Amino acid sequence: MKKERVVLLGASGTMGFAAFQELWKKRGQYEIVLLLLPDIREKLIFKPFEILANIKSIPGKGNVQGDDLKIIWGDAANFVDVLQAIDGADWVLNAMAYISPMADYYPKNAYAVNVDAVNNVIKAILAQPNGKEHIRYIHTGTVAETGDRQPPIHWGRTGDPLNPSVFDYYAITKIAGERAVLESDLRYWVSLRMTYIIPTDFKRYMKLQDPIMFHMPLHTCMENISNRDAGFGLVNALTIPKESDFWRKVYNMGGGPGMRTTALAYMNQTYRMLGLSGCHKVNDRNWYSLRNFHLQYYLDSHICNQYLQYWRDSMDDIWLALQKSMPLSLKTLSFLCKTSPIIRKLVEKQTHSLFKILVEHHANGTRNWYLNKKDQRIFAFFKDYETYEAIPDWDPVDSGTDIQAVQQILEHGYDENKQNLSLTDLQHVAHFRGGECISTEWDGNLYYTLKWRCGFGHEFPAKPFTILKAGHWCPVCVNPPWNGDEQARKNPFFAQVWYASHEPAENNAYSMESFEDIAGADEVFKNRKN
Repeated sequence: MKKERVVLLGASGTMGFAAFQELWKKRGQYEIVLLLLPDIREKLIFKPFEILANIKSIPGKGNVQGDDLKIIWGDAANFVDVLQAIDGADWVLNAMAYISPMADYYPKNAYAVNVDAVNNVIKAILAQPNGKEHIRYIHTGTVAETGDRQPPIHWGRTGDPLNPSVFDYYAITKIAGERAVLESDLRYWVSLRMTYIIPTDFKRYMKLQDPIMFHMPLHTCMENISNRDAGFGLVNALTIPKESDFWRKVYNMGGGPGMRTTALAYMNQTYRMLGLSGCHKVNDRNWYSLRNFHLQYYLDSHICNQYLQYWRDSMDDIWLALQKSMPLSLKTLSFLCKTSPIIRKLVEKQTHSLFKILVEHHANGTRNWYLNKKDQRIFAFFKDYETYEAIPDWDPVDSGTDIQAVQQILEHGYDENKQNLSLTDLQHVAHFRGGECISTEWDGNLYYTLKWRCGFGHEFPAKPFTILKAGHWCPVCVNPPWNGDEQARKNPFFAQVWYASHEPAENNAYSMESFEDIAGADEVFKNRKN
């Protein structure tokens, strides 16, 4: 019996490598195909697997094949490379993403990976004999698509408004990539909107240090997922039959109740794992933004888990895994900090100094924006200079551990319990979004393309599912410049999320030029240190 061919994209990433490890366990059951950049890092990661598959390694680009493993050393932004990878595929698992903060420093790369490459995948599937009706495609979206969801709107579900945070180019590109999938002619697809994926390997975890860590408000609610559960769940999609109602849906993929925490509690636990007292000893309170990030608790992540059965880790499991994989030198230092107040105080002082340099001298640092009068970034993340200057010092009583009850469930603009919707329902949906449904006939098929118009006069085609069940609206308005204040005045659906963290009197528009002030900021900062 012929083995099914599974194509995995993004196999070197945090989630992707965990998925590859799960696939590797099943290599006798599937033919595995990878599309990887021919970079030194990827070559080193997959060298051991090439040896086990009896593959002779090659330098640079090209194709290699061995026992149940084929590697296309190429670029997903190149259609020819994608077409070679998907040739003969039964499944395509896409864990590929160019994420923040790198997406903000190198937006052209983000667009190439998160949009162009996705379009290449869709085109390549459709180019296969009967690919439209046969190949099953698992796409990965992101929680960043729905933007800032602090209390009281900290519980979210699919169909909520898409609200990419100001200057979050990663979210912009992921929205475009997901929309391409939803609007495609593929018969078998899903989009898994991944929450924050926590690496369970200490070295990978510590590589996350960047000023973006201070962009997250401390009251942010997080329903995280471990890299190993994310990879496990992705590969479990291979068990879903074609006749399942799993297909042609969007799912929030979070880790469930055991993975819920707040940003402050999460940061405190990170520092305590290292033997330090907590945030208040190594960070200043006004380093953390007050709004304009993302993450949330999910009202519906259990639905994804019912299909993919990936809920295994809790936050306690994460901390244990990180401690276990910590280098001996850091384990020793952590022990000394926990047992010696003098050593702990010295390490906390040094850590504070290092973070202060990062947050003040890196172009993406919140304190840098204040010191250098980066108006648009201050307005986006803090409202204004007065609000920033009024941020109080740490409250030693606030541990950030409270998990708050559901306060507000967002309206989607139609009766969600109604079995068969009508054109009148779609007209109400469009009106709730400040626009109109232009089409005059509809047979009730959620996947039939109709014509719409937004409150700004932009006309666009979209399937009702894309609008009602996935939260997309106007593909023009979602792109820069970011003008949420103006959109909220026209769009009551969008206003539900915008006015949770903005005042109706605000009137800002954030230009692409202001976004580009951090282009290549990581290299600039690295060179400055050297």
